[in-house]
Amino acid sequence: MDKQMIIRIDKETKDKFSKITRIEGKTASEKVRELVNAYIAENDLSSVVDDLWDRISKKIKKKGFKESDIEPAIKEARVSK
Repeated sequence: MDKQMIIRIDKETKDKFSKITRIEGKTASEKVRELVNAYIAENDLSSVVDDLWDRISKKIKKKGFKESDIEPAIKEARVSK
């Protein structure tokens, strides 16, 4: 279920924001949701880490390694430090 987020801004800012969003053919709520989602996409570290693991996994598999090869390689790298 969708939840509401209540924010407080001054009247002048609200009026300008609403005017600009109407020009774009959007409601203020639509634009705020868009901005919040963009902020999350840019700052959510978990999605960056997931993407990184996906790319690493593809490269490892492409080179012929199996999952069972990974743990010993990590242990070996940690010991050699």
